[in-house]
This record gives sequence, C-alpha cells and structure tokens, in this order.
Amino acid sequence: MQAAKKSPEKYEAYVGIGQMSDTIESEKDSLNYCIIQAEKAGNTKDVDYLKGLTKQIENGDIVTPREYVMKYGGATRNIDNPDGDIIGTLFSNEYNLLDVIRYNYGMGYSQEKLVNHLLEKPLPDFLTSFDVPLYFVMGKYDFMTSSNTAKKYFNTIAAKEKHFITFNKSAHYPQFEEKKKFNEWISDTFIH
Repeated sequence: MQAAKKSPEKYEAYVGIGQMSDTIESEKDSLNYCIIQAEKAGNTKDVDYLKGLTKQIENGDIVTPREYVMKYGGATRNIDNPDGDIIGTLFSNEYNLLDVIRYNYGMGYSQEKLVNHLLEKPLPDFLTSFDVPLYFVMGKYDFMTSSNTAKKYFNTIAAKEKHFITFNKSAHYPQFEEKKKFNEWISDTFIH
C-alpha cells in the first residue's frame, strides 16, 4: 500500500488480499473471535489462556497467537493452511530445500520488520487517501487480519474508485479457498 501511495503512476490498481489495517484493533478482534470459538467448543483452558493475553494485545505488545487463530478457523475454512507446508514444497517440481530455507527466513524477517512497525504506526494513521483504484479482497472469516477491521479502515479511505469484495466461504486465503470465484473476479475486473 505504501509503495502504491508513493508512486501511483507505477500501478494500475492496488489489490489487498488479507489486508492489514489498524493492527491492534485487528488483533483485539482476532482475540475476541478465538475466545468466543473456544467458549463454543467448551475449551476452558484455551479461554483462560486467551483472556490472559488481553492486556498485552490491547497494548500492542503481542499479536493473537496464530496457532489459536488457525485452530478456531480464522485462517482457513475449506483448505489446509498453506503457510509452512515444507513437505509439500520440497516435493514440488518448482522448489528445493534452499527455496524453503529462504522462504522461512524471509517470512520471519518480514514479520519482524513489518508487523512491529505497523503495531507502532498503523496504516489508518498515515494512509488515508489513494490515487489508484483500491480493492480490498477479504474472506468473511479472516481473523489473521480481521475482515471487520479492514472494512472499517476501507470506509475511511478517500479514493476516486474503491471496492470491498467479500468472499463468504473463506478466511485469510480467499484466492485459494474460493479459487473459481477469485479467478472469475480477477478476470472480470482486470482482463475483461
């Protein structure tokens, strides 16, 4: 988003899938979702643990533990989690062990640099207008980067053209969970 804002002439449009927004608000939403799901499942141990994280998450000290977001369906709904599929990647024709190492290093490095930065200075604090068409593509059940919080942020952005597209059967990966619908959307929006 920052690159498209800085150099709009280089972009036809900005498409954010699993779009970050106000990181602390998103994490609070994720935590509440996990607590509610743990309560529904009758898992009091998880409920107590997650409730114990509330102050740290509200202060921006930590994020909702991703293993709980995944456990309770806030990462994927219809597929296995595509992140961290080391075995699948190793048996792929396209990747090798060095690629897996680079990927994992890069993800860790990016998360450390980007997430911490956005906890301190969330996107809504400095990206409030856009000069290129703006598309937020979100799974309804996304609690890795809360769809609810992304929608609130989207509503505050000034842009000549903007669209919020919800995939009702997906969480964080609508491009994988609803492939056919996603491909049709991409084709209709950018090709046809």
